[in-house]
Amino acid sequence: MEKRVIFKNKVLPYLLVAPQIIITLVFFIWPAFMALYQSVQQEDPFGLKTVFVGLDNFKYIFTDSIYLNSIKVTMIFSFSVAAISMSIALFLAVMADRAIRGATAYKTFIIWPYAVAPVAAAVLWYFLFNPTVGMISFFLKAIGIDWNFTLNGGQAMILVIIAAAWREIAYNFLFFLAGLQTIPKSFIEAAAIDGASPAKRFWTIALPLLSPTVFFLLVMNMVYAFCDTFGVIHAITEGGPNEATNIMVFKIYHDSFESLDLGGSAAQSVILMFIVIALTVIQFRYIERKVHY
Repeated sequence: MEKRVIFKNKVLPYLLVAPQIIITLVFFIWPAFMALYQSVQQEDPFGLKTVFVGLDNFKYIFTDSIYLNSIKVTMIFSFSVAAISMSIALFLAVMADRAIRGATAYKTFIIWPYAVAPVAAAVLWYFLFNPTVGMISFFLKAIGIDWNFTLNGGQAMILVIIAAAWREIAYNFLFFLAGLQTIPKSFIEAAAIDGASPAKRFWTIALPLLSPTVFFLLVMNMVYAFCDTFGVIHAITEGGPNEATNIMVFKIYHDSFESLDLGGSAAQSVILMFIVIALTVIQFRYIERKVHY
């Protein structure tokens, strides 16, 4: 017979969940509410009074070519970061899951980049690809590639994708490796006895059993790319050249803190919030159907 734990003190359960509720209210619910409120307001140039403008801020930003371009740039950037970081992390996790010499050190070195702050990671890749003193740019020029991401928008996009994905590889690696280690070795050994090649064992056994981990990381990587890569863009390109890397989260910062358009930037943040929510819902609604638990 199953025993149930009963709290005789009726106040204790509320005290235990109170810290999480307070954190959620202060750092999530309240900022979201204030963004919704400010998105329908407009301050005068001197910040002395606020005027209710309804949906005018939303109408304006959807007619702004720079903002529409930032949506396209964000989509390209986010899907590229998620695809590259997850595929590389999965490959490294498969290699680390094997019985190899020095496996502990190998795993530790791969995890280290996640401890690096996004801005520090961005500065590291900025100096490596710097067109004047960068080591990698020197080799690129030696093989005939005219590398200068400060003038070439395509090269700038490649650089920020590399910088953002590099740090996220360590995060994905942790979950992929943990997922691989939960797969019963008897499944893999039985397939090997039946003559299945390593590639076939991976595609038919390991990957389907990893689908919950893949689904979780897909959601987390998309949220990371949309919302947590401001430091990378700000440190490397500041949205340039010619708006080529001006993702939505950086444009919100630029319009609010540099252009002082609080109403317009609040409207942009509301749109970004709904886009992230919509992508998450789509992933749960359609992609989760193919997940095997």
